[in-house]
Amino acid sequence: MWNFLLVTNVKYWKPKCLEKVNIILNKNIEFESLGLKDYQEAWDYQTELFEKTIGVKLQNRNKSDEEQVKTPNYILFCQHPHVYTLGKSGKQENLLIKDEELKEKEASFYKINRGGDITYHGPGQLVGYPILDLENFYTDIHKYLRMMEDVIIHVLAEFGLKGDRFDGFTGVWLDPKTPKARKICAMGVKTSRWVTMHGFALNVNTDLSYFSNIVPCGIDDKAVTSLEMELGGKVDIKHVEERVKYYFLKLFEGVEDIPIN
Repeated sequence: MWNFLLVTNVKYWKPKCLEKVNIILNKNIEFESLGLKDYQEAWDYQTELFEKTIGVKLQNRNKSDEEQVKTPNYILFCQHPHVYTLGKSGKQENLLIKDEELKEKEASFYKINRGGDITYHGPGQLVGYPILDLENFYTDIHKYLRMMEDVIIHVLAEFGLKGDRFDGFTGVWLDPKTPKARKICAMGVKTSRWVTMHGFALNVNTDLSYFSNIVPCGIDDKAVTSLEMELGGKVDIKHVEERVKYYFLKLFEGVEDIPIN
């Protein structure tokens, strides 16, 4: 004799690979220039946009395909007053000066939630914070970092510089794998549910002396450089920003017919 048990309202576990992804893809990117911006204020603004995007994704999980809402994509450009930031995997001892010296140099210090070690931000450095939902583009963090490096490599080429990758390191370098290897653009990101924050810092007219107060990115045997240092004069940072924007549109949105300034 068979006994039957009727079970109702069971919620089955569903692996992440089967979770609902974006039904409506949005490859458009909204750009915003913040000018010279206090680091904490920029971080708070990033976090606001980051959490807003994740909120849309979570709400979409409970909606039908017809009710889905597009997730936004943003890229913020800014410069910062003098500041040192230490990533989650960084070491405090890579900051080589004490609190008193920080005050003397009118610099601040933050422990933050990106990957990577310690770096410097300051006037004359173009900082970019992409808050992108990678499900609108591709779900591959390593590809995202390589694409962001490609953006900077293309921009440097317009100034006659050959930017390149350096095996084992993120960011963009000049003359990697040679005794003259020097870093011109640092990168560090945080992701959650395929949404990104933090990003890149390209040295344009940066005061490179501030890097002597840290072990940049935890690398103690490599130099840093800037467009100004390489080209022998000041560079229009607004023009650099426009060229970075151009290549983000070209590589991430696939836009081909953007006029070159």
